[in-house]
Amino acid sequence: MPVFHHRQDVGRRCDVNIHLWLLIAYSILLTGIGLWVARLVRGSGDFFVAGRALGPGLLFSTVLAANIGAGTTVGAAGMAYRDGLSAWWWNGTAGIASFFLAFWVGPRIWRLAKAHGFYTAGDFLEFRYGPAVRTIIASLIWVGTLFILAGQLLAGAAVLEVVAGVPRAAGVAIGAVVMMVYFVAGGLLSSAWVNVVQLAVLMLGFILAIPAIYALVGGIDGIMAAAPGLPEGFLNPFHTHPTVSVSGWKLLAVLGPAFMLSPGLVQKAYGARDERAVRVGIGLQGLCLLFFSFIPVFFGIAGRMLHPDIASQNLVMPTVLARDLSPWLGALGLAAVFSAEVSTCDAILFMLSTSLSQDLYKRVINPAASDRQLLSVARLAAIAGGAIGTVIAIWVVDTIVLALQIFYSLVGVSLFVPVVAGLAGRRGGAPEALASIAAGIATLLAVHLATDGRGFGIFAPSLIGLIAAAAGFLIVWVARGRRTPLENV
Repeated sequence: MPVFHHRQDVGRRCDVNIHLWLLIAYSILLTGIGLWVARLVRGSGDFFVAGRALGPGLLFSTVLAANIGAGTTVGAAGMAYRDGLSAWWWNGTAGIASFFLAFWVGPRIWRLAKAHGFYTAGDFLEFRYGPAVRTIIASLIWVGTLFILAGQLLAGAAVLEVVAGVPRAAGVAIGAVVMMVYFVAGGLLSSAWVNVVQLAVLMLGFILAIPAIYALVGGIDGIMAAAPGLPEGFLNPFHTHPTVSVSGWKLLAVLGPAFMLSPGLVQKAYGARDERAVRVGIGLQGLCLLFFSFIPVFFGIAGRMLHPDIASQNLVMPTVLARDLSPWLGALGLAAVFSAEVSTCDAILFMLSTSLSQDLYKRVINPAASDRQLLSVARLAAIAGGAIGTVIAIWVVDTIVLALQIFYSLVGVSLFVPVVAGLAGRRGGAPEALASIAAGIATLLAVHLATDGRGFGIFAPSLIGLIAAAAGFLIVWVARGRRTPLENV
């Protein structure tokens, strides 16, 4: 018996070594590709919008890689472990919202970006409403973006914790270093090409892992047979968790507005070579997201059946991949999760660097900044943002879902109404936009604090904040006599 246990321990250590060394090799590969592509960066135009030369294929891969991150993999699997099939709405909402970005927001805002040289969402806001709105939105988004970065870093740390027992703090730091090195060097241009590799590994890992896990749980028959022992509503796609403020279809209100016009996604659209690339690239990735939405849900349900005592939702997907698959297949699956985390991290760093350098530094601090100075500030902003996000992940937030909900709620109530109103027509100006931002943020915070984040029935705090933002815009617009600027979009 002692000999058997010794062999079992040795086998487990070998598995861990395979997982860990493959993840290390993969991280080195990503960094090397990013640094190689960074040689092509000649100025801020290449760094911020990839020279506006991304075709449908590269735009498809870089937007999809940005959308498939910690929330859509590790976070959604953890939510499915708790709630069941209704966790589909986390990714399903992103896919639905992507069509709005592909066929309405994206082409309209790309035309303006091309004509006026926009690099950030803030450029559009200043063009439409003036510098005050740009500065306020940039500051709010910069703070919120730090939380979504923390969520991605938590996912990478969860992988390393399961694989090699790496403490959360060390795992967060390792993930931060990998994505900062290649992004700081090459910006969107490096990210777009690295994302192609990440997306290929991500899809291959999950496609190969699913049949093995499916067989392990006994397929559909096994899941249905286990249903009586699962929580009530676990296999109902419209179920909402009785004690959780935002779950199930209610996620539409929290996530929908953010995925329609997240600054990072809008800025990737700026990099397209034409409107067709926006429609085709982003539209196809939205379709892929709808199908992908079932994958993390499957892992969460399988995890509930195979490991009903997992302590943290963050560990559900890494645990299933590491413990229930062969070492090599498990390592590929874990690399897929790590790909998702790192690919979204670079999209977040993109938001942080462009927002601080373009919206705050060049607009407020140094309007005469040269192209070289702007590029240096963007890179320093990415490093600073990565460092702060690391601190938040280690000491402030515990779950990926919580970190991401903070970001999505903030984006929705502050940005959605001004951008949609600005693209739909030239009604309203800075007073309307500022009233919308103030009403949305104040209402979100008030409802969240008053109800401990639960909201009122089907009305989550984010949805109420969004309604208040729209009301604030309309009230001021009517009170000012429906004044309309001269220029039309």
